[in-house]
Amino acid sequence: MNSGAPDRHPATEAGRDGLATTASRAIQQIRRAGFAALIPGVLATVWLLAQIAYPLTSGAARDRVTVAVVLLSAATALAHATYTRGPRYALGFLVIVSGLGLLAEIIGTATGMPFGCYDYATDRLGLAVAGVPLVVPLAWTGGVYPIWVVAGLLTERAWARIALTAVGAVGWDLFLDPQMVADGQWQWCVTDAGLPGVEHIPLTNYLGWLIVALVMAVLLTGWERTAPQRHGGVAVPVAVFLWTWLGSALAHAVFLDLPASAWYGAAGMALLGVPLLVRLVRGVSTVRSNTA
Repeated sequence: MNSGAPDRHPATEAGRDGLATTASRAIQQIRRAGFAALIPGVLATVWLLAQIAYPLTSGAARDRVTVAVVLLSAATALAHATYTRGPRYALGFLVIVSGLGLLAEIIGTATGMPFGCYDYATDRLGLAVAGVPLVVPLAWTGGVYPIWVVAGLLTERAWARIALTAVGAVGWDLFLDPQMVADGQWQWCVTDAGLPGVEHIPLTNYLGWLIVALVMAVLLTGWERTAPQRHGGVAVPVAVFLWTWLGSALAHAVFLDLPASAWYGAAGMALLGVPLLVRLVRGVSTVRSNTA
């Protein structure tokens, strides 16, 4: 006899109970962690707003926005690294990536190796060491961190993660270099040896990025083994990666009048971005099927 109460499917109830339990645990973890759990997301949000402001500015104001974007990206990366793996891990990540980045940039501007001959503009991005603005090595940390995290999501094999990180870094630079050169932040000695549409950036630059990023990834592989995961997930660096990839493609194509780099950067970062999107879609589909 029908009692008037709606039928309940056991699988549906189990799925809902599982989601409720997961959500409850996540809330409890945030409460235990306190404000520290929110800092990476807050910083990432402010960073995104600064990115949006970039094409709306020019001159000295754009220089200030550029510095702000770099500082916020590095702060987001280090805050997330600190929360998920501890301050020791975050400090090591900074030393490895920004330290090696600064060393490579100093050698690069002095000798032309490994990127090619180039020079930074003076008095535009703040304090400099040996002609290299100090925000530049911080840009390496802010840019490489989300790529490193995404590469770790896509593979558990150390050598594959190293390769993906290096390829992703080159993909990011396919956005970065054309944008910064167009803004006059640095210039190349050879201006006719690059990809079609961005001939003013020599191909040696991307080879240099590949080499430096490979070394960084090798060192990070060893360093990460000393700091197991402590808290939280990877939502913030994944969101930063996706915005860098898709947001930069849109900005270059529509707002910055850099159509060639829009295509090159989109294609370069797609080598990680497409598998990442597939993984995210499958994850959503799995959750839905479990609650059906």
